[in-house]
Amino acid sequence: MGEPVVHYQLRIILIGDTTVGKTCMLRYFTDGRSPDSTKIYDPTVGVDFFSRFVTLEDGTRLKLQIWDTAGQERFRSITQSYYRNSAGVVLVFDISQRSTFEHIPTWMMEARRSIEPHTPTFVLVGSKADRERRREVQQDEAQRFADFYEMPYVECSSLSGQNVGQVFETLGRCMHDRIQRGEYDPDGRWEGVRRGYGAAPPMAADGPAARRRCC
Repeated sequence: MGEPVVHYQLRIILIGDTTVGKTCMLRYFTDGRSPDSTKIYDPTVGVDFFSRFVTLEDGTRLKLQIWDTAGQERFRSITQSYYRNSAGVVLVFDISQRSTFEHIPTWMMEARRSIEPHTPTFVLVGSKADRERRREVQQDEAQRFADFYEMPYVECSSLSGQNVGQVFETLGRCMHDRIQRGEYDPDGRWEGVRRGYGAAPPMAADGPAARRRCC
């Protein structure tokens, strides 16, 4: 069998404070398995790499190359080197720990500064949505923050799997929309967005049926 058709390869980085659930969310997305709620997981050391294919509504097939980063300060010099060629950024905070939400602007500023002169596509993620009774960040507050910075907001739970796939599908769709609008050049020298292999991408829809613009 030949390699599967891939229209675009997109590089994505997950950032946020340590223990907000980045690794568990990514493992659920790539492996389809919930973390063991009785087990204590060690924080990521440095950077881990994952990949998965996503197919959009119009048939466009994306290969997401995803870098999971450590949130500890002592690993910042390591993780910053992975920002440069990342086009998509998943900003993750824990809805049950307010300080992790308050640190999101710093993470976002760091990503923008490191990825310049390119412009990243962000999605804001409130993780551990299963901890509703311990919530410290209200959904409407996080949504207002996301709206102000013109990015999608998704709440998810790696324990139940709620909306985990939606995080990455939403980001992939937003990045694809920017390719369609000419904001990203998949044939350029930047590694953040590259044209795939096997087939030409589907033609964009026109008129009322066209997909709404995103991000």
